[in-house]
Amino acid sequence: MRSLTLDTFFCGRIQVKQHKEGYRFSIDAVLLGHHAAIRPGDKVLDLGTGCGIIPLILAYRYPKIRVYGVELQPELAEIAALNVNENHIGDRIVILCRDMRELNHHMVSGPADLVISNPPYRRAKSGRINSNHQQAIARHEIKVTLTEVVETARRMLRTCGRFVTIYPAERITDILTQMRHAGIEPKFLRMIHSERRSEAKRILVEGIKEGGAGIKIGPPLIIYHQNGSYTEEVEKMFLP
Repeated sequence: MRSLTLDTFFCGRIQVKQHKEGYRFSIDAVLLGHHAAIRPGDKVLDLGTGCGIIPLILAYRYPKIRVYGVELQPELAEIAALNVNENHIGDRIVILCRDMRELNHHMVSGPADLVISNPPYRRAKSGRINSNHQQAIARHEIKVTLTEVVETARRMLRTCGRFVTIYPAERITDILTQMRHAGIEPKFLRMIHSERRSEAKRILVEGIKEGGAGIKIGPPLIIYHQNGSYTEEVEKMFLP
């Protein structure tokens, strides 16, 4: 196994190992985990789980849920399983090393209440492809496209189940169009800004399978103060 680093969350209560070189999670995963309000007993599916960071956050925040983390790349799935075991929450998290396009309800014991994903956000032939294979697959639509991510969410959700994702603001039309086309009606949108005066770089989107029309726009989410420190809202996302 490649060299690993160790990060901690929630004042050391969750430890996360990930490759020193290769794909590493970003603040996007923390924002997603914070936004995904969940009810006790919910079944959650994380598409493209990487090192398992989102399942770890959710299982800590909501101890009475079950989370399935799906990861195509074996090396990342291995790290995710290691993180689950070393945090002693294997009773709540299952890591599946599979192509999400092959998922069916039988593999996760029925339809999901919530599907969450931080999907590849660059088109396969757009921009410079990262020379690191893990990072290239995670960031570019090489192995799976946006259409396939959204279609997988639709297939795996129960009726009125929720899909939550984070995506580049410049591709807002793509994500909203794909969701509506798949029968997942966008219901909530929030713009994410690096600083208060910067343009939006990301968007948080939540949709409901077979939901009615009508969307709410939340207040802007600002990540950093001018001095580079996290804003109070983001700082609280790291606290137990």
